[in-house]
Amino acid sequence: MKYPELIKNKILTPDAAKHQAKRWNLLNKKIVFTNGCFDILHQGHIAILSQAAESGDVLVVGVNSDASVKRLKGEDRPVNDESFRALMLASLVIVDAVVLFEEDTPLNLINLLEPDVLLKGGDYTIDQIVGAEEVIKNGGEVKIVPFVNGYSTTALIKKIQQL
Repeated sequence: MKYPELIKNKILTPDAAKHQAKRWNLLNKKIVFTNGCFDILHQGHIAILSQAAESGDVLVVGVNSDASVKRLKGEDRPVNDESFRALMLASLVIVDAVVLFEEDTPLNLINLLEPDVLLKGGDYTIDQIVGAEEVIKNGGEVKIVPFVNGYSTTALIKKIQQL
């Protein structure tokens, strides 16, 4: 069965993602980038990823490493380790590539990939989005899509703890 191998092949190192982005650029593909922890995949994540996929030809998802998630969310996180979170995202048909990053922000990865579209979910303004200035300077665009109310990993964890 070759599907598991196809899924794993979508998980790239930053350098491999840079080379793949160059290939996509040569093919005039519009590259969309979004990022997050994606600790427990939920409906809100799917909505944001779907909107990101609709914004271009290929979707690259940056995923915070375990160490990065711990620094951002606390010692009890992540619930799922980085390998599983990357595999889970890579298994989605709308995701073309998944790249883990160690830093607390994806700025280095954004600079490496130079996406055409940077998409974030939430109540941000463009000046609050890491990498927005760089993407715009390179001729790209930044999109902000609203969160789907009622869905968050933190809320799911609290709900499970109350069972």
